[in-house]
Amino acid sequence: MTAPGPVRTAPRPADEEEAEAPPRTSPGPPPRRVGPLKLTVLPAVLVAVLLATWLWFRQTDLDALTRNALSDGQVSKALWQHIQLTVISTFFVLVIAIPLGILLTRPAFRRATPVAMAFANMGQATPAIGLLALLVIWLGIGRRAALIGIIAYAVLPVVSNTIAGLKANDPTLLEAARGIGMSPTGVLTRVELPLAVPLILAGVRTALVLNVGTATLAVFGGGGGLGVLITTGITNQRMPVLVLGSVLTVVLALLVDWLASLAEVLLRPRGLQP
Repeated sequence: MTAPGPVRTAPRPADEEEAEAPPRTSPGPPPRRVGPLKLTVLPAVLVAVLLATWLWFRQTDLDALTRNALSDGQVSKALWQHIQLTVISTFFVLVIAIPLGILLTRPAFRRATPVAMAFANMGQATPAIGLLALLVIWLGIGRRAALIGIIAYAVLPVVSNTIAGLKANDPTLLEAARGIGMSPTGVLTRVELPLAVPLILAGVRTALVLNVGTATLAVFGGGGGLGVLITTGITNQRMPVLVLGSVLTVVLALLVDWLASLAEVLLRPRGLQP
């Protein structure tokens, strides 16, 4: 008695296989990184605040001293000086803090991390007005002293977030990148920094808001800015001048934070999207 051979089944027609196969669906468009609410809600609120402030000014009787403090383009001049202080100080914070944070995570300079972080903590732990006063005594009255004080006050969050972001990377990913022959520079620029982008951008966002707030103290060092309106309103007891300077400072801080939040979402690598 012989064993039965393998049972052969007749091949199915191609049209039956196509009928049984699940239909292929074309991939849809990638999800939006920024929703419409994030793009519209805060700007609409800020516009409403500015409009309400303008309407309040239209109904308020301004005396000669108040009109003199707000005339001849002094408001736009103070606002432009404040924006300049914020932009310039943020640029130097990024130029100093991010490379310093990268350097302190390299094996050759890791021992210097406590010393560098101690100096960064001193810059922020010192009261801003006291630090500015010391810089004015050392450098004299002018924008340079104000800028150095603002930069020293905002370096810490960017340095600490850069170090934390680079240290949080998975060592197995870095080892795999080295295993495929990537150079140390390639591992840093193509693996470590992209993975650390969310934390670095969070530190930059914090530094931006700090710079907007600290720049109001630049007036005590001769740096100008919206602090001129605030101090004028306080010293002369003119509420409209004080309200205008305060409202513009708050609106500028919220606008900068909103722009930084958009950059934080758009610059984050797509693979790290929540």
